[in-house]
Amino acid sequence: MQNSYSNSTPSTPGRIRHRRRSNEIPIDASKANGSQLLVNDQNKYKSMLIRTYSTVWMIGGFACIIYMGHLYIWAMVVVIQIFMAKELFTLLRKAPEDRQLPGFRLMNWHFFFTAVLYVYGRILSQQLVNTVTSDQFLYKLVSGLLKYQMIICYSLYIAGFMWFILTLKKKMYKYQFGQYAWTHMILIVVFTQSAFTVANIFEGIFWFLLPASLIVINDIAAYVFGFFFGKTPLIKLSPKKTWEGFIGASFATIVSAFLLANVMGRFQWLTCPREDLSTGWLHCDPDPMFKPQHYSLPGWFPWKEVSVLPVQWHALSFGLFASVIAPFGGFFASGFKRAFKVKDFGDSIPGHGGITDRMDCQMVMAVFAYIYHQSFVKSQNYSVEIFLDQILRSLTYEEQYVLFMKLGQVLERK
Repeated sequence: MQNSYSNSTPSTPGRIRHRRRSNEIPIDASKANGSQLLVNDQNKYKSMLIRTYSTVWMIGGFACIIYMGHLYIWAMVVVIQIFMAKELFTLLRKAPEDRQLPGFRLMNWHFFFTAVLYVYGRILSQQLVNTVTSDQFLYKLVSGLLKYQMIICYSLYIAGFMWFILTLKKKMYKYQFGQYAWTHMILIVVFTQSAFTVANIFEGIFWFLLPASLIVINDIAAYVFGFFFGKTPLIKLSPKKTWEGFIGASFATIVSAFLLANVMGRFQWLTCPREDLSTGWLHCDPDPMFKPQHYSLPGWFPWKEVSVLPVQWHALSFGLFASVIAPFGGFFASGFKRAFKVKDFGDSIPGHGGITDRMDCQMVMAVFAYIYHQSFVKSQNYSVEIFLDQILRSLTYEEQYVLFMKLGQVLERK
């Protein structure tokens, strides 16, 4: 009975289940064994030549903009942010879907420039007011705009939000919401971090230039040490990174930080904070951080004493962060590119990739530089001049005029 029963029941073949394949780019065994290291790269000298040529042009252009001053450096940062946003917006773009959504790309830029207006309006509000104080009409206009800046930016954001909802299309919901989330991630992770750079600039170009220079030095040193001595792979996310390059670059960066701080700290153009948006030459009483202190040396040294700026000790912290922590911004970017199956974020810089490929570590460093400066360097003591200045800035143009007239009458009576 059992046999007849079993024969009469048709057996259904079991469903074969397959594991879902990962979207990440697999790491070849050859890469894991280190054959992709620079020391084993057959075209490494050609690659190095292209990379060096681009680097020289970038450093030269960067030096010219630094010489032109704070306002031009800010403009450079904004241009870099626009290029970064363009590269990242393009990363997840799908042409077939975009053709069915006319104007969808424009909405991304609407959110981007709304963020620009809000963030820089908050960061540079005081500099903007100081620039137009002498003109009564401009002072009233700028004061009014700054007073209602938050509601203006919020209204622009809500307009973009409604624009997004009204453009939703059936069968396109997943793509549209994915793009909406991607846009906000770019604004939060990329734009907000890089905006700290501008805050550093107006505290004094020194606090922008030193951290940025240390990232460049670390990148170049890691490339050179890895090029000639790299044998031991550092991390799987970046197969060409080596321990030799990492350690050599760390030593070079920390030493460079100490020496560069001494050189940069002696120029008022770099150390003076900018309190307005003018482009004139700066002169100020140097902060105690930039006043040299002399230390006596033992007799067996060829020099009797050495001059050290107090800021050089702070620069060691910058060098340590730039060499040990900031590279993880690059590792994050490498993992991100591997997940989306792209080699570089763009191709605007020969030998380097896109703007985002060069700015991954800079963003991490900019946030650290700002927080460190606000926590350990910037003085929290308020002088009488600063206190009176804050009072005057809270008054309208007419109220300031009345106050000065009354003060003048008081002085005449005396």
